[in-house]
Amino acid sequence: MDRAQKKEMVAMLKGVFSDTTSIVVAHNLGLTVAQMTDLRNRMHEAGGQVKVAKNRLAKLALEGSDRAGLADYLSGPTVLIYSDDPIVAPKVVSAFAKENDKLVILGGAMESTILDEAGVKSLAELPSLDELRGKLVGLLQAPAGKVAGVLQAPAGQLARVFSAYGGKEAA
Repeated sequence: MDRAQKKEMVAMLKGVFSDTTSIVVAHNLGLTVAQMTDLRNRMHEAGGQVKVAKNRLAKLALEGSDRAGLADYLSGPTVLIYSDDPIVAPKVVSAFAKENDKLVILGGAMESTILDEAGVKSLAELPSLDELRGKLVGLLQAPAGKVAGVLQAPAGQLARVFSAYGGKEAA
């Protein structure tokens, strides 16, 4: 990598560290190309990205940012996993780490809060924004359905009463 490429990489990483909502730092302890491709595909489908960067360049990009605490996790063969949804990156990485013991979660960040391994795993257990939106819509629609059912019940009862009187007079 020449000097211009390094500057470009640091600028890109600064953008990642400042613009994304959640970042997970993990150790890559010998993942094969197929396993790494699988992780990249899973993150891409979920709306995130995986980046392998030199630790020195990542530390330069972190200097002066509110996520400078992530620099403590940048040693050894690290992988940066990030997404705009605060739950996506931790959820996908935690699921992948359970299947592959060669990927070890070190820590991460959500907004300006630095998380340790336990923090990332507990964040992964939360429902995603789309799941929460679905539950909220369901909760909002349930009372409306019950109100419609209650309003419809008296009309049905009246119809049954008229039908019974009609059947009684016909007999």
